Amino acid sequence: MRTVDWQNNAVRLIDQRVLPGRFEVIDYTDYRELAKAITEMVVRGAPAIGAAGAFGMALAAQQSAARGRDGLLNDLAQAKAVLDAARPTAINLSWATNRVMTLAGHLVLPNPDDIRSAVLAEAQKIADEDVEINRRMAMHGAALIADGDTVLHHCNTGALATVDYGTALGAIRMAHEQGKRVHVLVDETRPRLQGARLTAWELKQLGVPFDLIADNAAGHFMYTGQVQAVFVGADRVAANGDVANKIGTYKLAVVAKENSVPFYVVAPTSTVDPSVPDGTHIPIEERPMDEVLGLETHGERVAPEGITARNPAFDVTPNRYVTAIVTENGVVRPPYGEGLRRAVRNV
Repeated sequence: MRTVDWQNNAVRLIDQRVLPGRFEVIDYTDYRELAKAITEMVVRGAPAIGAAGAFGMALAAQQSAARGRDGLLNDLAQAKAVLDAARPTAINLSWATNRVMTLAGHLVLPNPDDIRSAVLAEAQKIADEDVEINRRMAMHGAALIADGDTVLHHCNTGALATVDYGTALGAIRMAHEQGKRVHVLVDETRPRLQGARLTAWELKQLGVPFDLIADNAAGHFMYTGQVQAVFVGADRVAANGDVANKIGTYKLAVVAKENSVPFYVVAPTSTVDPSVPDGTHIPIEERPMDEVLGLETHGERVAPEGITARNPAFDVTPNRYVTAIVTENGVVRPPYGEGLRRAVRNV
């Protein structure tokens, strides 16, 4: 099934908090509850969050009691503010809600039910496009993987991070489906362990050979020549090619550069934010400290009681460490400014 879907007038999500131990789905009929689910990472991954936000706008349209166009648009604007605030770093969220809001605002339809139908259709279109875009990106990304390569992957960028198929993990999946012998080193990706819990689970389902490694082991494998490429996704790409992605990405990029290992970012053009000149302008979400302090091993708490922690969810990788950015419209290489603009315009 799709990670994000619309069924029976509800948004259906795979609950990523309980994988790999259990596979559960949750239906949402209230956009506020859906926004909470985005914050709590029931759904995560920039493209999946974007689709969820679009469907959240469809829920808001359903929930609105407005009998006229202006009232419905006002309710949609309020819902957009709530949804956008759920995860501030991932630009796909506001990109998707903007797209739905812009469509609704341009419709000259006096019957609000017609607007409600159009909003749902646009949200469904965004979700369907994501699957097609991911496959196009995967083709471009797979071309960068040679037969026999070992690829290092951080966080989760597979079908669970998108509506279906995946971004960086989609490229690895495509290479595997093409018959290439690809092996993956999977970072655990602390503190929420998306690599250990989600990427490992997906690769196991796909039959792609992999080994799980501690985050701090990545440098060793690159230094000893056991990695041919690093593949990661992105939550926002600045106009100059700086990349915001899951915390720990910057460290990997620096070590990859030091060891002459190509560092590839795979992201749809909806993740490119032309309004942000460079990475210093990207807001970095800081999540609750209990995600760090609540870690247990063998049933015992790791950190002492009564201490504090810092928990940034993302970091920024300057463009000088990025070998190429893979989009659905092709592979963009430095200098990134004009190349990203052309990719976004699809020219």
